[in-house]
Amino acid sequence: MSNNKNGAQMAWNDNNNQTPPELDEVIKDFKNKFNSTFGGKSSGNSGASKAAKGSFKYIFILAFIVWLATGIYIVDPAERGVVLRFGAFQTSATQGPHWHIPYPIESVYKINVEQIRSAEIGFRNVQNSYGGGVSSESLMLTKDENMVDVKLAVQYKVADAQAFLFNVFQPELTLSHVVQSVIRQVVGDNTMDYVLTTGREQVAQEVKVASQALLNEYNTGLMITAVTMQDAQPPVQLKAAFDDVVKAREDEQRYINEARAYANDIVPKARGASQRLLAEAEAYKSEVVSKSEGEAYRFNQILTEYTKAPEVTRERLYRETLEEVLSTTNKVIVDSSSNSMMYLPIDQLINSSKTPKSSSSTNSFQQTPSGSSNNQGVLRSRENR
Repeated sequence: MSNNKNGAQMAWNDNNNQTPPELDEVIKDFKNKFNSTFGGKSSGNSGASKAAKGSFKYIFILAFIVWLATGIYIVDPAERGVVLRFGAFQTSATQGPHWHIPYPIESVYKINVEQIRSAEIGFRNVQNSYGGGVSSESLMLTKDENMVDVKLAVQYKVADAQAFLFNVFQPELTLSHVVQSVIRQVVGDNTMDYVLTTGREQVAQEVKVASQALLNEYNTGLMITAVTMQDAQPPVQLKAAFDDVVKAREDEQRYINEARAYANDIVPKARGASQRLLAEAEAYKSEVVSKSEGEAYRFNQILTEYTKAPEVTRERLYRETLEEVLSTTNKVIVDSSSNSMMYLPIDQLINSSKTPKSSSSTNSFQQTPSGSSNNQGVLRSRENR
């Protein structure tokens, strides 16, 4: 028995040398470390443990106050605050300071409802400069089956923050798709010339109205403020042909303007000439009628005289007729009893007497000696003969 006791005691001593520290020592060591962390003492008396518990309570209260203070937020005048509780909409807040239950119970999203945002359709701006075109968005078909390249700039803002956040997934992408759909419809309802020339503003206005109607129907919370057509032209592949068409149209308009200018110049002249001809015709008519009436009246007078004295009237008419006929001839008629040697150049004298008297004195002075010399020469020749 003694041997067995000695063996058990030796085995227990060996086990005591190999086992870890006791549990009480471990707990005591953990308390000391915890108290030293929060400012307590590592002593194991009850006073120290009470001080550690009091400091932990104050720290917890301070942390709770700080957590509550994180719920304070300020909304700017241009913003709207949307409060969510466990991810669901709770309320919206306007400008000023507000408080909500801090995270993770409630959260706040601030949306700027006065900021003017922009969307590009058919092109992209790169660092405030005009970037390349996006043909998949800009190319579209017109009513007369022509292709046009249209680029739009859309300006919009958030009108309803709650609808902007919760009703539509990616509302800005939805706006881009809506505008693309509407612009294709509007361009498809009009001709190419109308879209490229006179109808730009009207097309942009129609796109704005129709797009806003669809956005309101989708309840996206967005409001379009302006739609501007940045560019509208035929595709690059057809630009040369289109330039030729434009040049031909300009030439046509130029020719039309020139024709109108010529018409405006020649028509008044033609009208004036026609009025002048009409006036001359009326004057000629009056002259002929008056002359005819005078001749008829004269004939009636002669007829009356002829009935009274036929022989005398016949002789007078004969002499007047001869006088009228012979007054325009150069012939000089002499009877047989006249001396042919005394012939004078009566025809030249008659012609010289018929020259206009409106000639200048210098010309008459220069011509008179020559004429007189000629006449004197003729007279001398006649005298010599």
